[in-house]
Amino acid sequence: MKLVHVIYVVIIFLTLHSASAQVHYFDNTDVKLLKSPFLNAQNLNKKYILEMDPDRLLAPFLKEAGLNTKKEQYTNWENTGLDGHIGGHYLSALSLLYAADNDVAVKRRLDYMLDVLQTVQKKNGNGYIGGVPQGLKIWEEIKRGEIKAGNFDLNGKWVPLYNIHKTYAGLRDAYLYTGSEQARQMLVDFTDWMIEEVSALSDQQIQNILVSEHGGLNEVFADVYSFTKNAKYLTLSKQFSHQSILNPLLEGVDQLTGLHANTQIPKVIGYKRIADLDQNASWDRASEYFWDKVTTERSVVIGGNSAGEHFHPTTDFSKMIESVEGPETCNTYNMMRLSKMLFQTHPQSKYLEFYERAVYNHILSTQNPTTGGLVYFTQMRPGHYRVYSQPHTSMWCCVGSGIENHSKYGEMIYAYDKHSFYVNLFIPSEVNWKEKDVTVTQINSFPDQNFSEFTLNLTKTQRFAFKVRKPAWSEVTKFYVNGKPINGVKISNGFYELSRKWKDGDRVRVEFDMKVAVEQLPDKSDYYAFLYGPIVLSAKIDGSPLTGLHADDSRGGHIAKGEKMDLSEIPVLYGERANVVDLVKRKDVDEMSFALNVKDNSGQIVEYALEPFYQLHNSRYILYWPYENANEQFSQNEELEARSIDRIICGQQQPESDHFIQMSQSTAGYENNRHWRNTTDFFEYTFPYDENARILRIELDNSVVAQQVEIHINDDVIKVFKSSGQSVSEVIEIPLLDSLKDNQSFKIAFKAVDKQPTVKVFELRLLK
Repeated sequence: MKLVHVIYVVIIFLTLHSASAQVHYFDNTDVKLLKSPFLNAQNLNKKYILEMDPDRLLAPFLKEAGLNTKKEQYTNWENTGLDGHIGGHYLSALSLLYAADNDVAVKRRLDYMLDVLQTVQKKNGNGYIGGVPQGLKIWEEIKRGEIKAGNFDLNGKWVPLYNIHKTYAGLRDAYLYTGSEQARQMLVDFTDWMIEEVSALSDQQIQNILVSEHGGLNEVFADVYSFTKNAKYLTLSKQFSHQSILNPLLEGVDQLTGLHANTQIPKVIGYKRIADLDQNASWDRASEYFWDKVTTERSVVIGGNSAGEHFHPTTDFSKMIESVEGPETCNTYNMMRLSKMLFQTHPQSKYLEFYERAVYNHILSTQNPTTGGLVYFTQMRPGHYRVYSQPHTSMWCCVGSGIENHSKYGEMIYAYDKHSFYVNLFIPSEVNWKEKDVTVTQINSFPDQNFSEFTLNLTKTQRFAFKVRKPAWSEVTKFYVNGKPINGVKISNGFYELSRKWKDGDRVRVEFDMKVAVEQLPDKSDYYAFLYGPIVLSAKIDGSPLTGLHADDSRGGHIAKGEKMDLSEIPVLYGERANVVDLVKRKDVDEMSFALNVKDNSGQIVEYALEPFYQLHNSRYILYWPYENANEQFSQNEELEARSIDRIICGQQQPESDHFIQMSQSTAGYENNRHWRNTTDFFEYTFPYDENARILRIELDNSVVAQQVEIHINDDVIKVFKSSGQSVSEVIEIPLLDSLKDNQSFKIAFKAVDKQPTVKVFELRLLK
């Protein structure tokens, strides 16, 4: 990398550092990964990224600007409403990757993307850059104050603000990580467009817009303020901070249950960014509170959160065990970003403990080690499996965040302040500490072996503190300097501290006390996962074929829709609960190889091989093991699950968007642990044809007397349901044989009678 570029990127990073920062991160350009699973993942990710076609990613932007396209846009989410969102992520991924390994092919690809997007911006003539279908029309409507916002739609389009946030963030990252002045100016012009877009709107109208998922627009606008120092951008970032989410957090109240998880996390990242720039202690505390609640009460052993993309009650993780839509990769991507921000201003080791848990066990596990394919949902349901993307078929949000994830593994390994060097993570790497003219090289075979070694190269002898995170998973940590043991190492704020005069060639060896541990589900139900140090262990289990293992371009291709194993067939833990950890034995002291004794459904003791979850792929697996009889609570649902071909939970984003929801005057909500949708006009879904479908099962609210709804299949009224008020819910089943034609999708519509509010509809299932 040219020296001028290095200097320029350093200037940018210093500009964006928070005034309240207690520690600083090294530029990604200064951290080089060495041989490890992380370097393998980064290289495989580069191959995946470069296989993607930039002309297909750029096509939505050109099309919406009225310019000719070189190729057809991608399918999947890229031509069904979120057109262009992957293009924004692609800018970020290329920028991060170039900073990580300085590959000129990556930089050429980034420059090409920026050049074409700049052509789009000039053609639009107002600073706007977007691939949102008919975007110019809806932005004109919103500018006039014509706002129709739902949780996942805005003026009839699928989350257009979320969509353009990816382009904003991509331009920001191109400037931040590569020093592109072109990207900087495009970003400023694009942000000025947004200021003009909302200039005639009241603060309340902007808050109404923010009902619709909008990513982290407040964060990006704050970033623009940080390097322009123009207060109008800080004002914009505050205007785009969603008050209905912020206000409970300011009061220390958790009202997250039922909310779409990844809609909220980027908002909080924005609150934290504004807090740092504006020295706002209350917004900072609100961000900390959110992080604490999500990581301690709402996250599972791999660091992920939510089932079916939504926060479920903290006292009931049954949806996590039942669902084939476990923690979403995007959620963890954003929680790690928030952790990084919080550690910088509050350098407490708890943020690193979470980050380490998440990066090894969720992020690293979401990349297929052969194809580079990326994972959307990581199932906690015992006996299920994950689905992997393909470069030209799969355009999900978790592909976008995924190609970023595997491009930035060096970002948190180290940190520094004026007098100290921090080792946060035990990942083989080399870092250049320019301010001290020091290079530190870390070599290990962690976690296979329980130590890490550091070599310090200095141009001159100097004193500073060498700080190593005190891992929560190691009771005893030993230190050696140049082969000699060091006793009584000082501990401060979760870090061991070796403060001395260092000379060129000094070596530090750190040995950890790693052991097997057990972790129960946060709701204290009888499900247990095993770890070795920070590494989550898992087991393969045989079952029926892995349908859709490598995703096609269907809207639901990211979901592992193959047959579910009956939970009663899952092996169980036995003996005293307090001693279940003793059921695990290490098989090889030089490898991460373990054996677990469990009982099968005949009561026989059987042995399963345990291995790090990040190494287990292309298989059904078990992460959480039930204790004896724990799965009995699901027995009533297992028959229904076995018969289910497809399912829509009304009011949830992904199942509704995957079934091409259309609606007018419709409302969605969450109460009594149920999502629902109703209308005073209509809403409808489209089901793909399935030759095995025989019955449409609909669950509706029956608690209010005399509410009605017309149920249509295609253009025919199949039933008019009238609620009796005699039960919480009612299930109706409608035969489908006479309604369906071979190989044709069909529509299910719910319509109001005399424009009166319909009953609330909870869910629809297609049954065998």
